[in-house]
Amino acid sequence: MFPERFNMANYFLYHNVDEGRDAKTCLYFENRSWTYGETVSLSNKTGNALREVGLQQEQRVLLVLPDCPEFVFTWFGAARIGGVITMVNPQLPPNDYEYYLDYTRATVVVVHQSALSTIALLSRSSEYVQSALVVNAGAEQMTEASKTNPKVSWISFDEIANASSDECVAANTHRDDVAIWLFTSGSTGHPKGAVHLQHDLPFNTEVFAKRTMGVTSDDLTVSVPKLFFGYATGTNLLFPFAVGGATALFEERSTPEKIFEVIRRYRPTILTTVPTMINAMLNVGNATPEDLASLRFCYSAGEALPIELYERWMDRFGASICDGIGSAEMFHIYITNRPGDIKPGSLGRIVNGYESQIVDGENNEVATGEMGTLRIKGDSAALCYWNAHEKSKQTFAGDWCTTGDQFHVDDEGYYWYHGRTDDMLKVGGVFVAPVEIENCILQHEQVLECAVVGCEVDGLVKPKAYVVLRQAVDGTDELAQDIQQFVKNQLAKYKYPRIVEFVASLPKNDRGKIDRKELKNLL
Repeated sequence: MFPERFNMANYFLYHNVDEGRDAKTCLYFENRSWTYGETVSLSNKTGNALREVGLQQEQRVLLVLPDCPEFVFTWFGAARIGGVITMVNPQLPPNDYEYYLDYTRATVVVVHQSALSTIALLSRSSEYVQSALVVNAGAEQMTEASKTNPKVSWISFDEIANASSDECVAANTHRDDVAIWLFTSGSTGHPKGAVHLQHDLPFNTEVFAKRTMGVTSDDLTVSVPKLFFGYATGTNLLFPFAVGGATALFEERSTPEKIFEVIRRYRPTILTTVPTMINAMLNVGNATPEDLASLRFCYSAGEALPIELYERWMDRFGASICDGIGSAEMFHIYITNRPGDIKPGSLGRIVNGYESQIVDGENNEVATGEMGTLRIKGDSAALCYWNAHEKSKQTFAGDWCTTGDQFHVDDEGYYWYHGRTDDMLKVGGVFVAPVEIENCILQHEQVLECAVVGCEVDGLVKPKAYVVLRQAVDGTDELAQDIQQFVKNQLAKYKYPRIVEFVASLPKNDRGKIDRKELKNLL
């Protein structure tokens, strides 16, 4: 599909200038906007700045940035010169940054001032970091960083970029050169870097964004997840740019109030979201269908969207939600509902261009309707996990990527999610999917959110439900018993939660998913 000499920056950004979109606005942030011509110029400047501070082709650059224009210019500038992009949350605790600095061996870090003091302190023990481009830091912060770690060159992003040429020679990359690492969510340990090649992200863009979802040059996107997360990197930057569309960014934390504000301001046509935010937006009392009238559809991924939430959303707002599943290992979504083809409760059908299998423990395909482990084949699959040879062999077997997700497919080709293999509970000798119990509990009128994990009761594994209640509802013993009976009335009785614990909130990871590992640690 792609020529031998291929650079993904050209595919996503630079072709827009060649196709005459120099003057078209492609990026909105706060009170400013940028055209494709300006974005190309600033990405070139950033690429030259990265070269000047020593970033060479195939070396890693670590982005520690919120959603801001500098993220965009750095992403495309690094891709332009053949650097290997790694991206992390700019609001991580210090021990996580220490891990990423060591794991990526990045020679250059591009860091926002909000994380500068932490990165300056931790990079003292790094053998690899040589230079850091700092976004939005004042002179005092820069001086302090230099005192904290004089081994690293701390350089103002704006100063070096502004002084650089806006003509940047693209690296002569091969379509199979390493281009980017996408980190897994780290649900069972430290996040792993899924190593992707130059053609991987464009392949998914062709088959998913363009052919399946129909993203066009008229679209303007907004996202709940942030750009460091590959899900949002695709939907809120790469996909719209690939077709000549536009995106709107904001640095602030995603809250329902902020999302409604951004939608009212920019009138996007596509919203990227997650089930947690869908639930939160439904609980904004004064929101109306008019607030979301500009949207032609929403992406939902990260975790399965309960049918109860989908139906409440459609009744309230009427903006179609296309729920799907993807992964860092495959870059993006490979099974999805799509505009005009939505089966509520399912994750839709396979994206044309990918193949799937549902297999048992011996990798034999199961019959239609039977649950098993999902395997995916497609040309966006990662090469491996970095520094994880054994895990790579388990996940990437030949052309197949084993997802670790439990699914069944129905007679019409729609896929139904049952949870992660690691999360499955064996209750009374029978496997139980926590997501099935959660979806049932969510239908209870007093429940806002819930998560189910396994806990030991009399030496046996039984379901335990952590439940967040709606406002002004008290978590009494009587209500816990009512929730248990509610589940018994709808599911097989052995599936009901033996313990119901009311909590003020559920822990979330930086992708917006419920952090089941943290919940298990509470047991």
